[in-house]
Amino acid sequence: MKLRITDPAEILVDCEIRSLRAEDATGSFGILDGHADFLTVLEVAVVSWCDAAGRAGYCAVRSGILTVSGGSEVAIATREGHVGDELDSLESTVLARYRRQREAELAERVSSAKLRMQAIRRMVEVLRGGPKEIGL
Repeated sequence: MKLRITDPAEILVDCEIRSLRAEDATGSFGILDGHADFLTVLEVAVVSWCDAAGRAGYCAVRSGILTVSGGSEVAIATREGHVGDELDSLESTVLARYRRQREAELAERVSSAKLRMQAIRRMVEVLRGGPKEIGL
């Protein structure tokens, strides 16, 4: 099988593999040659594979899309990826950083939504004819 992992800036992995393991919202899964066409969303996780020579490879991904096409091509497009040789290192440092980034992005989205709602409430207040007490 052919594996290609890309992020917006570069091709991280482009090699022949025997098998692949990944994780989506439903849990961990494996892919072997001849797999049915498949599409799934990856969260923050480590993708692992066994290459044609039998060596293990790992890539931490910060969300992305995994597709299997024709039973012999696996493609992963990720926002950010980091290839490494040591699973423990990727899990302890890179995944922790990706999770912190995801939590910070979520907090920013919540804060932005609150500001938009406050602005809408103020506009409604003005349109109704003046300042009135609006329950938050």
